[in-house]
Amino acid sequence: MRANRWWKLAKTFRTVAAMPRMLNHLATTSDAGMLGFHQWLGRTTILLSYWESPEHLHRFAADRAAPHLAPWRAFMKETAGTGDVGIWHETYQISAKDQETVYTDMPAFGLAAATRRVAVGPGTGTARQRLGR
Repeated sequence: MRANRWWKLAKTFRTVAAMPRMLNHLATTSDAGMLGFHQWLGRTTILLSYWESPEHLHRFAADRAAPHLAPWRAFMKETAGTGDVGIWHETYQISAKDQETVYTDMPAFGLAAATRRVAVGPGTGTARQRLGR
């Protein structure tokens, strides 16, 4: 989300205010499928989330009982196209065998916080070894 016209506080606030309820729902509804998230706040606010599958994400987005669909429809009706608040959403689906993340001197973060960590050791010292190629 990006506050393009930050002085339009009402529209910006309505958009921002919808997220805590969604995140609380996802954190307390284990079968919703969100594995974890990180959020950065500012004029451009970023929420990076990790999901079990795209199907889990789509099911949450379309679920009338979940706290996403109504705020999304309100945003599309009242704010989208005005230029006041920007929204972008990117979804990537990759096979676990086709990705790796490396953390050195980092706390659990990103995929490691959302899933699990495996130490690098003998036989896994290079990306080629870790990816099995």
